[in-house]
Parts: sequence; structure tokens; C-alpha cells
Amino acid sequence: MDQAVSEIALSVVIPLYNEEDNVAPLCDALLAALVPLGRSFEIILVNDGSRDGTEARLAEAAKRDPRIRVLNFRSNKGQTAAMMAGIDYAAGEVIVPMDGDLQNDPKDIGRLLAKLEEGYEVVSGWRRDRQDSYMIRTFPSKIANWVISRASGVKLHDYGCSLKAYRREVLRGFRLYGEMHRFIPIYAAAQGARVAEIPVSHHARKFGQSKYGLNRTIKVLLDLLVVKFLTKYRTKPIYLFGQAGVGLLILAFLAGLWAIYLKLFHGTSFIQTPLPLLVSLCIISGLMCLLMGLLAELIMRVYYESQGKADYRVKSVLNPREGAAANDTAGSSAIE
Repeated sequence: MDQAVSEIALSVVIPLYNEEDNVAPLCDALLAALVPLGRSFEIILVNDGSRDGTEARLAEAAKRDPRIRVLNFRSNKGQTAAMMAGIDYAAGEVIVPMDGDLQNDPKDIGRLLAKLEEGYEVVSGWRRDRQDSYMIRTFPSKIANWVISRASGVKLHDYGCSLKAYRREVLRGFRLYGEMHRFIPIYAAAQGARVAEIPVSHHARKFGQSKYGLNRTIKVLLDLLVVKFLTKYRTKPIYLFGQAGVGLLILAFLAGLWAIYLKLFHGTSFIQTPLPLLVSLCIISGLMCLLMGLLAELIMRVYYESQGKADYRVKSVLNPREGAAANDTAGSSAIE
């Protein structure tokens, strides 16, 4: 019989795109690794609009074992969308996403859960001995991981490893787009979650073709700009735009003083230097930044107040008033 939602302890979420040859061995490996853990579980396989025989293979797997659940997309929407759909559908208290190409090892799930039990809310896998092309995959990944760690303040060796473990509560309210699934630890850390990292196994791909390329590194770095803004300036955008605006106005003032100095003491005409043009551009740009900051502030207030959202999470309440509702979703600061 199928497990009740309230009884599911672990949900494993796996996006798949054109992985027909990997479906059967993947399901076998997952069941072999999860059953000995002694926890109730579900395996959520998200078919991201595959054009090969993946959907048929998934149907066969779901028929063999009711703990295997399948979501079929009508069209390809990307790994992040597929992972978000699986997370939305998952019922487990712990959610473990991973890749469906058999490069992640399901046997590592137990180690992630053991680390989670030490008091962490997020445990990230680190493919220390990565079995990929160094110049095409590994080296660009190292650069991206260094940049992400420096920019976010959450230092991980391998943001690109899909194999992670999350307590369900840290994922409430998150909406992810682009390539942002890899940045969930940053979102969680911004909400006060404890993040850990452990080495995990990594295997060479046996079947199918990789969907990753150098262009994904560029997309990830662009998404990092969005993540940095959302985690640091989401509720106070005027701080970002205002600082830029004030900086430009100060630069305009200094350039203007320098132009006047050259005019008075060196007889240099204004039209002989680019300083007047620089002053004009800086004043216009500075005022535009200030106006954009004010507009962003209005938008954020409309967003929060119209949807009844608050920028905080309540972890627990001691001695609550009678009848007062207190849970960690009441003050959810969702990123949508």
C-alpha cells in the first residue's frame, strides 16, 4: 500500500531529460541504497520533456514500485524548473535532489542524512574526485565555485553538485528560476540555516550525453548577480541604488571642481576637457539610480503588503499566548 504523506521521511527528487538508458539502473540503485536506511521514502522522477523513451521507461518503473512517483512535463523547461516541481510535490521531511545520469552515487544519501542529524539544515555534496573533462567541466566549475563562495560568503567547494540534503522547512517559500537550484544553500544560509559540506562519490557517465557546457558557467555567474541582490538588498533596494547614485553625484561634484580649477588657475577652457560631459553624465546617472531605488522600494512594499508576507521566519515560540498561531511559515520571506 502507498504511504501516507505524513509518514514519508525522505523524498529524493531527480530531474531527467533524455536519460532512457539510465532510468532502470538508476531506480535499482536508489532502491538498493534507500531500503537499508530504514526510513519511509519516495522517489520523485521529473521528466523534463524528454524526446526519447524516458517517459515510457519511467512509466515502467512507477508500475513496478509505488514509491516511485513520476512527473511528466509537456515540454523541456530546464533543470531548475524540474527540480522546483519535484520539491513542490515532495512530502518528505528531508528532501534530497540529485542528478539522473548515474554520476551521483545513491549510496551517499545515507552519509548526507547522517551529517544532517548533527544539527545542520543543509548538507551539500562535494565531488572532490570529479570524473569529468578537466578543461571543459572541472576547471570552469572551480572558478565559478570560487567566485560564488567569495560573493555569497557561503564557502562551498562544489555548488554545482546536485546531490544535497535539505530539511523541508528551509525550502518553504523558495521559488527558483534560471540555474538557481545550485544557490539554495545561499538562500538557506541567509535565513539562518546551518550549512555543511561532505565529499561524495562521482562516477563517469555511462549512458547518454551531458547537457552541460561552458555556456552554463556564464549563466550561473549571471544568476549569481540576481542571488546576491535577492539575499542582500531584496527588502532595501534603495541601499544599492542609492549608494550608486550618491557615488555618481560625488564624482560629478569632484569633476566639476576640477574643471573650475583648470579654468581659473590654468586657463583651460571647459570645452578643452571632457570634464563637463562627465559631470553631466554622472548627474543624470546618479539621479536615475536614486529614482530607481525609490521605485524599487515602492515595488517591494506593494509586494509584501499585498500578499501578506513578512521578511522574517519564526523558528519557535516559547509560552505562546492561547490561540496564537506560531509556525515557521507565518513569517516566511519567500523569494518569488
